[in-house]
Amino acid sequence: MNRIRLPLAIIVISACVALLVGFASGRATSTTHASNTTGVALQNAFVSVYRQVSPSVVQIQTSEGLGSGIVFDTKGDIVTNAHVVGSATTFVVTTSTGKQYKGSLVGKFDADDLAVIKVSGAKLRPASFADSSKLRVGELAMAIGNPLGLQSSVTQGIVSALGRQEPEGNGVVLQNAIQTSAAINPGNSGGALVNIGAKVIGIPTLAAADPQLGGAASGIGFAIPSNTVTSIASQLVKFGHVVNSGRPYLGVRVGETGNGVYIGTVYPGGPAARAGLKVGDVIQSVDGKATTTSDELGSVLAAYKPGQTVTLKVVHQSGSTDLVKATLGEYPGT
Repeated sequence: MNRIRLPLAIIVISACVALLVGFASGRATSTTHASNTTGVALQNAFVSVYRQVSPSVVQIQTSEGLGSGIVFDTKGDIVTNAHVVGSATTFVVTTSTGKQYKGSLVGKFDADDLAVIKVSGAKLRPASFADSSKLRVGELAMAIGNPLGLQSSVTQGIVSALGRQEPEGNGVVLQNAIQTSAAINPGNSGGALVNIGAKVIGIPTLAAADPQLGGAASGIGFAIPSNTVTSIASQLVKFGHVVNSGRPYLGVRVGETGNGVYIGTVYPGGPAARAGLKVGDVIQSVDGKATTTSDELGSVLAAYKPGQTVTLKVVHQSGSTDLVKATLGEYPGT
């Protein structure tokens, strides 16, 4: 009996193993197929986004260098970074198809590093802008621009973080900036950071620097959110200047001491003047946050809104220390 049963058991087990192997193999094949299908769909989505948005991204050339811009409306207005424009008032604008046009300055707002230029006689396709207040960390992002003069280039990554206050190092602080892992290189500035729905979520502006290596930090870039872009650009188009910046304003010009920021100018009638601050005072902190440098002061203040009250730790020329309350104003747009 045992000599008969043992082979039968082995046959049954072998058959079950064969069925299981076949089933597992079928699942692996199905999973691989699904994975391939998903990959192709994502790839096609990237291609579609590029084809939709790249005609709205232009190259801007000045005597000082190259940058990028986004077609803002059907009237030939193009939004870009103020640092791309620099001191220039005329530009050479090249479309994704290679056509060139002369551009002129409409206006710029250095505080948000934004500017608008205009071309005439060109049928340009405006980009669509998303509501950046609805962005989520982890969403896909693509940067389209002209890095190092390589026209109509695209890189991809994700939205890495939101609400960053990032100093550019020139007295400008990007307010509520989008952090992205999409590569941003010189020439990308002023271009488009877009979502998978082919809508602009921001303008790539700044690549983080690696303090140890001295060069750009890989995978860390910052973009001005689209809601800021559309607000400032619309005002520049309509008025030629900004009438409602939405940025906080203390009303001082400062320098650095190594242990706080030295007030060199107090603007008459401004928040600092109303709070009693004077030339020679040193601001060491705002609401307990250290302000060792002017960039730190700008970054801290950028997190507030006009009308909010802050407490400044101030060292007077006499050596005495005070806690001074100041109600922030709105940064003037002219």
